[in-house]
Amino acid sequence: MPTHHISSKLLNFEDIREIIENKCRLELSEEAVFKINKCRDYLDRKMATQDEPIYGINTGFGSLADVTISREDLNRLQENLVMSHACGTGDEVPREIVKLMLLLKAHALSYGHSGVQLSTVQRLIDFFNNDIIPVVYQQGSLGASGDLSPLAHMCLPMIGKGEAWFNGEKMKGAEILKKMDWKPVHLRSKEGLALLNGTQFMSAYGIYLCLHVFKLSRLADIIGALSLDAFDGRIEPFHELIQQIRHHKGQIKTARRIRNILSDSELINRKKKHVQDPYSFRCIPQVHGASKDSIDYVAYVFRMEINAVTDNPTIFPDEDLIISAGNFHGQPLALALDNLCIAMAELGNISERRTFQLLDGKRELPHFLVANPGLNSGFMIPQYTAASIVNQNKQLCTPASVDTIESSQGQEDHVSMGANAATKAYRVLENLERILAIELFNAAQALEFRRPARSSTYLENFMAQYRERVKFIENDKVMYEDINASVKFLQEVEFELPGEDVRKYEL
Repeated sequence: MPTHHISSKLLNFEDIREIIENKCRLELSEEAVFKINKCRDYLDRKMATQDEPIYGINTGFGSLADVTISREDLNRLQENLVMSHACGTGDEVPREIVKLMLLLKAHALSYGHSGVQLSTVQRLIDFFNNDIIPVVYQQGSLGASGDLSPLAHMCLPMIGKGEAWFNGEKMKGAEILKKMDWKPVHLRSKEGLALLNGTQFMSAYGIYLCLHVFKLSRLADIIGALSLDAFDGRIEPFHELIQQIRHHKGQIKTARRIRNILSDSELINRKKKHVQDPYSFRCIPQVHGASKDSIDYVAYVFRMEINAVTDNPTIFPDEDLIISAGNFHGQPLALALDNLCIAMAELGNISERRTFQLLDGKRELPHFLVANPGLNSGFMIPQYTAASIVNQNKQLCTPASVDTIESSQGQEDHVSMGANAATKAYRVLENLERILAIELFNAAQALEFRRPARSSTYLENFMAQYRERVKFIENDKVMYEDINASVKFLQEVEFELPGEDVRKYEL
């Protein structure tokens, strides 16, 4: 099993993809071990010689920051913090996202600014390496003092409490420690705060979303090109000169990709009777491109965040400083996640419009894409389903980040609500995948009515893969099975793009 060494080297999307796909084990580098030990030793020396209050280390938390804690109670303070903050509720966070939380928390602590014990970081790594996935709940974080509640749930099994998934079974934290012959982590001063402060809940969602939306953005272009060809659309709006005089990178890239995908299509290159296409076809570069540019910004934000130290207070041993500040505030992530919701929803919005156009009996296509409409409803209702999902996405795009609710008796008087932005963005991603699957379902059906004319070599090969899962529909049948099969196809399909490396995390 390959190993990924946690160090000061910046994590990127390719690293995380490799860790996930290759089931890598995590291991602390010598550099990380040195930094963690150096910071902890500094904090221990500081606490032994200083009686002044240091927030969260020898004081209470939040509005209780002015309450001084005695030396003999410092360790109990940290365990109390973890237990009292585990107040999550609602649905469980998907396990693949919790596993990312473990990775990102261990990586953040490895920079040596958090004051944790080496054994504490190692236990996070042990959980990751042994697929021990704590039970974390979706609701409970304000995304401001870090993701306090979800991170508390993530850490409960480390101290023998809470629950975790292990070998396909949900078990008590104490039971897992017994099975692994591990002792509970004995938290020392500052450690509970280091574990609970931080943005790893929002960040794990953001990384998961980015890894998946890169693929869906490419698939939106492929499926949009298929719909364009099936609709007998025009290629002129994708001309390079049109894009160059507007300058937007996403637009330029989208148009170039569509041109490449359709380059040898018999359908796209034949003479057209109509002068122009509806916006949902003609403006694919502008709409898909704008979403690409937004997603690119979101990816930048999360690349920065997963390589940041976001707990509080922050320790600088070389400078002899312990600073209480606000790196845990999730505002950059909240704004990015709300932006991502809108970018994904618009890819779905225009996709549904193309589906609608294909059903309208235009350009020699039969009404509802069946040879005998009336007796057969054909593809009438999959478009209803897509429209319903688009409507839900519009509701989910109401920004979480514009709200704040005062907490902790006014000490935490502005919060990001980025955790809610994260969980709703996850739902928008799932919805986008379903909308694109329905467009593919319709576009593939429409293309068959153009035979014997052919689309491009690229799209005909893509269609051949799809037809192994979903067949042409002659007469009415139970269709939800084909929609589900289309979703699964998008999840599993591996593809190249002409002139592009799809293994790179760019759009």
